[in-house]
Amino acid sequence: MQFLGSEELEMTRSVLRDFARSELALRVKERDEEQTFDSAIVKKMAELGLTGILIPEQYGGAAGDCLTYTVVIEELAAICASSAAVLAAHTAYASWLLYSNGNEKQKALHLHDLAQGVKIGGIGFPVGRADSESQRDQLLAHRAGDVMVLDGNHPCVANVGIANLYILFAFVPSGSRKRYQAFIVEEGNPGFKLGKLQRKIGLRSYPTAEVVLEQCEVPYSNRLGSVRSGRSKVVSWVDLGHLSAAAQAVGIAQGALDRAAAYAKERVQFGKIIGRQQGIAFKLADMAVKLEAARLLTYQAAWRMDQRLSCRKEAAMARLYSAEAAVAITTEAVQIFGGYGYMQEVGLERYMRDAKCLESDYGTGGFHMDVRRRIRSDSKVVK
Repeated sequence: MQFLGSEELEMTRSVLRDFARSELALRVKERDEEQTFDSAIVKKMAELGLTGILIPEQYGGAAGDCLTYTVVIEELAAICASSAAVLAAHTAYASWLLYSNGNEKQKALHLHDLAQGVKIGGIGFPVGRADSESQRDQLLAHRAGDVMVLDGNHPCVANVGIANLYILFAFVPSGSRKRYQAFIVEEGNPGFKLGKLQRKIGLRSYPTAEVVLEQCEVPYSNRLGSVRSGRSKVVSWVDLGHLSAAAQAVGIAQGALDRAAAYAKERVQFGKIIGRQQGIAFKLADMAVKLEAARLLTYQAAWRMDQRLSCRKEAAMARLYSAEAAVAITTEAVQIFGGYGYMQEVGLERYMRDAKCLESDYGTGGFHMDVRRRIRSDSKVVK
């Protein structure tokens, strides 16, 4: 991957900021209220080269670095966190899993189209327990000749309805036990059915739904290689997922702070602009400190990925702190607006709801991982 200089990175930020404000901002409130996603947004992202930002040029990608990817997700999330989540699911999970764990035949069939935005990727993470006797909300797979037969339910699959290709994790027999395996399942595959869209408190236009598979046959060759998050020369998809969530949180927090700061410069109360009142000024200062700390943790993790340094702990720390900071910052932003902050017309409550989704891990990937465990297990300080 190439590493962009600071001037080129800021130019990328400027382009993305203009795109977000001119394209994503259109009908963002309506998309949230209607809980729908406009697929035209993905086409516009593809035109900017965003759908293949991390994929090497030989596979049709832009060969961008992780720091640039972080800035892209951050700028999108500052206007529409759901759109950023759609791109993150497509990039950090579907495309990256195929690139890092797929064989050359699988890459030749799918990766170029994913990088170019011709195909959009979706993801269904491992859920449940392999040793559980209950098959509810479990996806099971067994081999039948040259095909793998997938049966069961997956309660939360990302990018449903807009994806053409899904990476789904299922449990397969392995001796007396079961282990999870990732499979490539294409849209329209017989036995693959989309369930009802889930209604969420936040990230409402980021489409997630239950998927039902009934004797769904996929070629045996559609199995991906080992997808466990061990150390590798290639960035782990789990670490990249944590980085994506951290970048989304930073973007949400920045968007909320921008709105609150602008309002504080205009709102007059008791004959004085509220931004000059100590209570409000100190709130804004504390919000700015939290935001900058979250951003630096996130950029540090991205930089370490680009340098091929261990980033397991750093990515988890960035995700944990950034999500919590985003909740705190958006809550304070609503408070600065006073009673207006609670009104949907203002739009700040959307930022607060989206931040809460990231803090709770819902729909952002990695909700099967305990970030605190990852931080502790990789720390030289905590034993």
